[in-house]
Amino acid sequence: MHPTQIQRLVRLRFPALVLSVVLFASLPAHAASKEIIELQTQVQQLLDMVQRLQSTVDSRFGLVQHLVEQSTDNINQMNATVSALQLKLNAQSEASNGKLDAVSGQVQSLNDSLDELKSRIAKLDKQMQDIQSQMQTVQAQAAGGASTPQPGQPLPDGTNGANGAGATNLPAAPGAPAPQTQAPPLQDTYQGGLRDYNAAHYDLASSEFGDVLQYYPNDDLAGNAQFYLGEIAYKQQKYKDAIKAYNAVLENFSGSPKAPAAQLRKGLALLQLSQRESGVHELRSLIQRYPQTPEALQARSKLNALGVRINPKP
Repeated sequence: MHPTQIQRLVRLRFPALVLSVVLFASLPAHAASKEIIELQTQVQQLLDMVQRLQSTVDSRFGLVQHLVEQSTDNINQMNATVSALQLKLNAQSEASNGKLDAVSGQVQSLNDSLDELKSRIAKLDKQMQDIQSQMQTVQAQAAGGASTPQPGQPLPDGTNGANGAGATNLPAAPGAPAPQTQAPPLQDTYQGGLRDYNAAHYDLASSEFGDVLQYYPNDDLAGNAQFYLGEIAYKQQKYKDAIKAYNAVLENFSGSPKAPAAQLRKGLALLQLSQRESGVHELRSLIQRYPQTPEALQARSKLNALGVRINPKP
């Protein structure tokens, strides 16, 4: 029987027992018999047992209450420990994200340098091929006994024999269309945009990257310029404009080395706009398309920080 039930039973029957004892005690002495005395003895023994039982119940209640208090203290300590551990994990996650951002920036800078070096090598190779072609043309003409060009006759290099100047130096004919605006140098314009971007001169950097896209849309650096236009919008918290710029990288320059970074930043921009489902989808797509890139590692870290599965449930 449960201690609470025993206590309730004792409280209900104790007054009846006391009343019985009083009634028996009030009877005349001559009416007392052996049975009555035995009954009084049994009642007294029962009262003693009830008192001992009450004492036992009280001590057990005290022990149970102490155990409950001790368990409550342990639970409170465990909750405090879990809260401190959660805060520590959050701090470590934020620090890891910061380190990944720094590494991602360094990798991007390295990719930019490599892209620039590749572009310069390609241009030098083209210039060497042009020089070699011109030398072969001159040698062929010399072997064929070509005479000295007369004044006004074009030379092999495209200049005019009269004054050694290019044919473009001749005055334009009346009614001819005006010459088009000369395109700025690609390398100087792109490097200037990078310098202004790193110096937080975003308006000037946007203009320079826009010139790269306008005058050299098919060059390898055009994809980089488009990506940095998205970065400028992201840093200015214009997340919708940033997403448009990143989409242009993914759609028009899918083979650009900036494509993984563009998809990562697009996912982060969607999260900034509270579009959680779309942002998580972009990060998962990045991990699937470019699994071995630093951007994929950063996407995994972000999904873990959000408490989201990297691979969706089937």
